[in-house]
Amino acid sequence: MAEITASMVKELREKTDAPMMECKKALTEAAGDMAKAEEILRVKLGNKASKAATRVAAEGVVGMYLSADGKLGAVVEVNSETDFVAKNDDFIALSKGCAELVAKHDPADVAALSALPMGEGTVESTRAALVGKIGENMSLRRFARMAAKGRLASYVHGGSKIGVLIDVVGGDEQLAKDLAMHIAASKPKALDASGVPAELLDTERRIAIEKARESGKPEAMLEKIAEGTVQKFLREVTLLGQVFVKAEDGKQTIEQLLKAKGASVAGFTLFVVGEGIEKKTTDFAAEVAAQAAAAGR
Repeated sequence: MAEITASMVKELREKTDAPMMECKKALTEAAGDMAKAEEILRVKLGNKASKAATRVAAEGVVGMYLSADGKLGAVVEVNSETDFVAKNDDFIALSKGCAELVAKHDPADVAALSALPMGEGTVESTRAALVGKIGENMSLRRFARMAAKGRLASYVHGGSKIGVLIDVVGGDEQLAKDLAMHIAASKPKALDASGVPAELLDTERRIAIEKARESGKPEAMLEKIAEGTVQKFLREVTLLGQVFVKAEDGKQTIEQLLKAKGASVAGFTLFVVGEGIEKKTTDFAAEVAAQAAAAGR
């Protein structure tokens, strides 16, 4: 039997983008014949999607669509395992294509989006083919669609890692763009206090009370201190309460800015890639050793 060297495995991996151990298995099956091993892998490419699906996809991009009249928009998060793949042109095209489909077809959920037509097949078949081509898991995580009450503005930042859609009633185009950029920078959790989950406020209140108690504050003052802390928290996490990032005096809030411009915000959507996904830290040497051990069993 021909000896399968590390350099042969490396060469085949570079040609096909297939996983390392798959390359080694193909070379073994092909008795070291590089062309035949490549053919074996090309036959198996369709199976790579299901194998890759067990791996965490916490990188990715935000795909954005905005109609020419600013009345309809959508934002989609598509995840990948590595930032390298997130920069792939086909991957980026998939995210943008999905955003346009969301805007125009208003699917009920990710499953419905996956079933929509794309190219010569569907969104799902396009995604699976791309997984097979690249050899890395990728998934449609979430999307949001907005039909404007006023006019939509969008902003994408950090290599498409942060995406914002905002619906501004009144004001002008520059104001809407400034607000979208502000949201990307300051990352508000809600438009105003009514949109902040009660459990989040309860947590802030409990923490404030415990901190005040530990510092020796009188019991009679704890609730008042806690309320002050909660109000400060709300100013930090609500769009209307935040200080405008471009405020010349460093004090003007978004609420004050909107009042001065005779405008209001009907709503906004902020997507940060990978937010809430637990990312795995990988020791590459350990991974290789584990794969080799598994193959030897």
